[in-house]
Amino acid sequence: MPLDPITSPQNPRIKNLLKLQQKSSERRAQGLTIIEGLRELTIAHGAGVSITALFVCSDLAGPQRLQQLQELFGNGPADWFEVSKAVFEKVAYREGSDGVLALARPPHLTLDTLPLPANPLLLVLEAVEKPGNLGAILRTADAAQATAVVVCDPRTDLFNPNAIRSSIGCSFTVPTIATTRPELLAWCRRHGIRTYAAALTDAAVPYTTCDFRGPTALVMGTEADGLTPELLQACDQTIIIPMRGAIDSLNVSTATAILTFEAVRQREQ
Repeated sequence: MPLDPITSPQNPRIKNLLKLQQKSSERRAQGLTIIEGLRELTIAHGAGVSITALFVCSDLAGPQRLQQLQELFGNGPADWFEVSKAVFEKVAYREGSDGVLALARPPHLTLDTLPLPANPLLLVLEAVEKPGNLGAILRTADAAQATAVVVCDPRTDLFNPNAIRSSIGCSFTVPTIATTRPELLAWCRRHGIRTYAAALTDAAVPYTTCDFRGPTALVMGTEADGLTPELLQACDQTIIIPMRGAIDSLNVSTATAILTFEAVRQREQ
């Protein structure tokens, strides 16, 4: 049940929430991240994520959400704090917040600890830096039931609160791993996973001509720079999504969704 209400933004717990929101170094040091929103929190809880504290503004949450929280966390977590509307609005990081925010311990996976099925489908992102793109791709991975999302040399931490928000909680339903380019390539070779690099090159072939039915890794670069030459050259095949208009490429999350569901379509035939 909630403890005494927090009404001051100078409360040490509120100041720590702001640190965790703003600094990836704090999130790493404390082994924590922030989940905002009942829907995201429900998905994370269902995925078995450890929730360490709840911060709830009853005025924003309303009776129905409070009842749902009681059903989810009536016997825990130990720390459940009622927060005034003014204080909650200071720590909320999205407009129209529903008054529910939690601290959580995100899972930590490596390539070696990833449960690998016989015929994996991996989404590989190189040097992703926009949490919104990462979150959108995690939603695609969840919808397609991809094996995992692997991020090579990330420029944002995998459990950035904005990535969690953009994924609507799918950050916790999809195994997500940070690694390096050499480690990924060696691991794919060891497990017989064929790598397909999405890039605008003379050697690229239309994605619909490729066979994604076997162990597959779809490799995507950043919107600004694409894939590094080292990763591009190391992949087994370069693929493109043919563009019919004036523009020569798509948003990386849109392109990833197209390629992913083509792989799913092929595997279901």
